[in-house]
Amino acid sequence: MKEVILKRFENPDEVREFEKGRFEIIHIGGLTIGRATYQPGWKWSEHVGKGLRVEHCEVEHVGMVVSGCAVAAMKGGAIIELNEGCLFYIPPEPHDSWVVGEEPYVSLHFLGADHYTR
Repeated sequence: MKEVILKRFENPDEVREFEKGRFEIIHIGGLTIGRATYQPGWKWSEHVGKGLRVEHCEVEHVGMVVSGCAVAAMKGGAIIELNEGCLFYIPPEPHDSWVVGEEPYVSLHFLGADHYTR
């Protein structure tokens, strides 16, 4: 019988921290799953991209919003609101993102977590 593995984000395998946010990584069952936590005022281009010297994120994302609200703003002009309970797919095209409102934003990332913030 194969071993059952249980993990929790309270004890992640890796943590990537940046101003107004953090991205926790868990490796399990051949997958890399991330949990993003962003504070009000967080914006990808300012708090992640600036440190990477790039203007836009180009990582492909599949995820689910756990709490809060953010937007994904595609370079082509589309702005998509991401709310609690929403499952999302963001293609690997240039985009920015930011928290909307005064509540922290938390999301789980099932695709793209291994490359995010790198």
